[in-house]
Amino acid sequence: ALRYLEFHHSYAPGASTFCFASVAIAPDFAIPVKPRLTIIGAGVQAEGMRSGGDYLTGSARLRSLRRVALGGGFARLSCRDQTNPMAKNQPPAHTAHNMDQTAMSNPGKTPGLAALALADGSLFRGQGIGAEGMVVGEVCFNTALTGYQEILTDPSYAGQIITFTFPHIGNVGANDADIESVDPAARGLILRADITDPSNYRSLEHLDGWLKQHGLVGISGVDTRRLTRHLRTHGAQAGALCHGAVEVSELAAKAAAWPGLEGMDLAKDVTCGQSYDWEEGVWDFSGTGGYAAPPAARHHVVAVDYGAKRNILRSLAAHGCRVTVVPASANGAEILAHKPDGVFLSNGPGDPVATGEYAIPAIRTLLEAGLPIFGICLGHQMLALALGAKTKKMLFGHRGANHPVKELKTGKVEITSQNHGFEVLAESLPEGVNATHVSLFDGTLEGLEVTDKPVFSVQHHPEASPGPQDSQYLFERFVALMDSYA
Repeated sequence: ALRYLEFHHSYAPGASTFCFASVAIAPDFAIPVKPRLTIIGAGVQAEGMRSGGDYLTGSARLRSLRRVALGGGFARLSCRDQTNPMAKNQPPAHTAHNMDQTAMSNPGKTPGLAALALADGSLFRGQGIGAEGMVVGEVCFNTALTGYQEILTDPSYAGQIITFTFPHIGNVGANDADIESVDPAARGLILRADITDPSNYRSLEHLDGWLKQHGLVGISGVDTRRLTRHLRTHGAQAGALCHGAVEVSELAAKAAAWPGLEGMDLAKDVTCGQSYDWEEGVWDFSGTGGYAAPPAARHHVVAVDYGAKRNILRSLAAHGCRVTVVPASANGAEILAHKPDGVFLSNGPGDPVATGEYAIPAIRTLLEAGLPIFGICLGHQMLALALGAKTKKMLFGHRGANHPVKELKTGKVEITSQNHGFEVLAESLPEGVNATHVSLFDGTLEGLEVTDKPVFSVQHHPEASPGPQDSQYLFERFVALMDSYA
């Protein structure tokens, strides 16, 4: 669809001009599609209109137009043109007083009340989805176009309420295969439009039912573009989300009282309770479907679970690793007792400094042992802390599946999947530790390596899920290190 669309028409009593996608069509055309927008009036010039259900921008005249819900789930724009002598024959204008009223809803549904209050006093009203209740957490945004179920079940989202910038959430339904943990760690979700009805052969249930089943509270009908711009400008912040009747003042108070992720150790909430072996490979696309059995193991890897995504464990297994997963609280001696050929430090939620209180001593023991070590996301941050570097909270973080990262040695640019709100400060890397990757969005550090040890880590997610597979070579690099140090 075009970002900007401009059209003109001359007035004729009783006539309308229909606009769908990037064309203007007259009502006598036989088009088997309902129009998204109806402009009624004379000499109307529309500019800055985005098709596809987003809010209106552009001229002051156009911004005065607002959509209101109709029975069919679409919306109608009306404009009385006082400059035309026939204007008195035009139907009365409908005006929405609030951007939140511009969202489309599926027909035939009776939406529940929902509201989101931010710590700075911003309020967003909408329609409830998923489970009823109230949740408080850090409001962030994710720009990925696919993989909403993987995102919601990524343990790194513990303590967070996710804003999806892509509007078509629910179009592939939900199933038991596209999950990164058994129980979703996210506290809630925010959508632009109502949940899309599923249309995919792998769908087993409607996303709304899946949300209810897992107790996830959500809101739709929110102007997510406005919210995202607000978070980009002012930073990710605490928010209180309620599906059901609630006093707005109560929501705002709960958001303002939430302490934020800095200083929070959330890995202890999402880690495994005891050690276990992982025996599942990556998805089989050959036609049989399902997750494949991994190849024969060449190396034994101990994965420290700070909130590990399943697809990381699958990727390790698919590269010939026998994987033993241990809790985040495992100390260095307990990890070494498994006699690993290499150690993996997983992703996870929360502040790396807080989790590092017990994780950093264990990592330093592993560094002294000289084993190959590979870290991702939170594991990357805590490895950096163990080496003497520093971390800090980012303004709004990196969350999406389209983040360009440059490998410094080769100049190669990878499109990566990311999910983190803290960063390692490149200027704090000690001598003997080199930067290997940088973000092409903001120049932040995306990878490091130790010059005299088989140790490296990255901030982004080479396993993707969801996202591109450009960085899968990092698993091969880890295996190659274990080959060399076997």
